[in-house]
Amino acid sequence: MDQETRILGIETSCDETAAAVVESGRHVVSNLVASQAELHARYGGVFPEVASRIHIETIFPVVAEALSLAHVGLDAIDAIAVTRGPGLAGSLVVGLNMAKGLALASGLPLLGVNHLEAHLYSTWLVEDQPTPEFPLLGLIVSGGHTELILMTGQLEYQRLGATLDDAAGEAFDKVARLLGLAYPGGPAIQTAAENGDRTAFRFPRAWLEGTWDFSFSGLKTAVLREVRAQQPEIEAGVEAPGPGLPIADLAASFQAAVIEVLVGKTMAAAKAFKAKEILVAGGVSANRPLREAMVDQSDFPVRVPPLYLCTDNAAMIAALGHWRYLAGQRDALDIDALPTWPLAG
Repeated sequence: MDQETRILGIETSCDETAAAVVESGRHVVSNLVASQAELHARYGGVFPEVASRIHIETIFPVVAEALSLAHVGLDAIDAIAVTRGPGLAGSLVVGLNMAKGLALASGLPLLGVNHLEAHLYSTWLVEDQPTPEFPLLGLIVSGGHTELILMTGQLEYQRLGATLDDAAGEAFDKVARLLGLAYPGGPAIQTAAENGDRTAFRFPRAWLEGTWDFSFSGLKTAVLREVRAQQPEIEAGVEAPGPGLPIADLAASFQAAVIEVLVGKTMAAAKAFKAKEILVAGGVSANRPLREAMVDQSDFPVRVPPLYLCTDNAAMIAALGHWRYLAGQRDALDIDALPTWPLAG
């Protein structure tokens, strides 16, 4: 049996201020997320300066409430895990400074952890399932990252491939803007696509044969060209599309192209590296058609976290913190944020 721990997790990598208490890397005792999505929607994306300012205003009450809901004080916590990167520099600093202050005041160990790595550990928080079996093939799909990771053991990774340009989530946001849909683009595209024909437009699939990398920039450009071809008088993404634009069909066809590549390359990599299971994590893993396509295939068991653990949260930070704590990680109080920190080389 794994050693029992109680870890406080803090997450401020982008526009969610989050704190959580997790026991033994699997049991979520409390999990709070203060989202800024509605605030940033007016800008069509995250405004970094605004995000960091809101983090400063909300970090203390969010952490205090997470501890209160868990019915514990810092004296009952074994370590404090906090996102060190990757993410927005200003946002990361707020969470990191909060964690440093708590560690200094309490004498608790400080664990600066990788946000992408934590997304993989969100699947460990589904307690009604057995722990995943290695080797695992992890697909991380979020706003800023699309990566294939081979996980051969606890905290052991090989980065197989990553996006060369736009990540899947970034492509969803940009295409949503082209179509005049709301931010964030993932939910907006999914909703619009429900009434569309996924075969109406044959958008390109960038397979990048011979690699495990991804590219969605060309797909985004293909959607832009189609919008301009149908409504040349409209500057896509600046003015709202006219009433004649087949938004549902465009959204459905775009979404189908993204999902086909994500599923195809993930399954091929899982076969090539003889994975026992596949983990799908990150904000885009909340996309229902992607979840269904992954789970419905018969070649591999697939684990996808529940929706509340797909987007940025502190429970996954604390879950990873459990394993980092058991591995002996202890960080100094002067560690810096690492905005471009890769998961594995």
